[in-house]
Amino acid sequence: MRAVRLSWPASIARHALLVSTATLVLAPVVWMVSLSLKPPGEIFRASFTLLPEQWYAIENYTRAIAVAPLPRFLANGVLVCSTILLCQIVVCAPIAYALAKLHFWGRSATFGLVLVGLLLPHQVVALPLFVLCWKIGILDSYAALVLPFVVSPFGIFLFRQFFKSISDDLMHAARLDGYSELGIVFHIMLPLARPAVIAFSILSISSHWNDLFWPLIAVRTEELMPPALGVITFRNEEAGSDYGPLMAGAAIIMAPLVIAFLAAQRWFVDGLMLGSMK
Repeated sequence: MRAVRLSWPASIARHALLVSTATLVLAPVVWMVSLSLKPPGEIFRASFTLLPEQWYAIENYTRAIAVAPLPRFLANGVLVCSTILLCQIVVCAPIAYALAKLHFWGRSATFGLVLVGLLLPHQVVALPLFVLCWKIGILDSYAALVLPFVVSPFGIFLFRQFFKSISDDLMHAARLDGYSELGIVFHIMLPLARPAVIAFSILSISSHWNDLFWPLIAVRTEELMPPALGVITFRNEEAGSDYGPLMAGAAIIMAPLVIAFLAAQRWFVDGLMLGSMK
């Protein structure tokens, strides 16, 4: 496909829009990292400097780890996010395969319900989910953090779009070799859809790693809190208004997501682009 060459005014306007958007997104992150390096006296100074005059990074990051159990919060985040992701792939991939490759009565209506699920914010169903978790007795547990997110409408949609781009001849050949439909999904479709799996994994992990709304409802025990909820606990305890350790804790919690995205950004873009081509 031939690339479309933009005129100079259009190119300048596009780059200006990209730079301004990137500035709005990165400014809070830069501010957070800058405050995590400064002593309290420089944080509340009227004039702002990006780099501190007196480096206070070791003190802030050491206190951030000492004041709140950040390693436990991070471990909870890894456990919860990885469990949610694994369950979503196991559940969403067969559903997406059925919607993309199998012909059955009500397939279009089922896909329409998936699209409706994409439009519903999670907060809309929070109250019924809370009552359900209370009825089955899993509140204040890891199960309460995982169960409401096992089915992802976005995951079903993304996998379906990618599966539709795969030739049906592969399925016919796999059936002749004795594969079941689930075997086709997990041994053929998912390996071929690796860019989509990586893209969905990044979106799922970042969403649930940063989720504050549902964990704030579902758990009360500090040992079960994921990173986003753990920051609130840290802020309300010994740190008080000492924003240096608070920003250091936030930077530590954000670092795994940044590293994961930078490591997989090529597959992330490919997964979204290939899925959007159908």
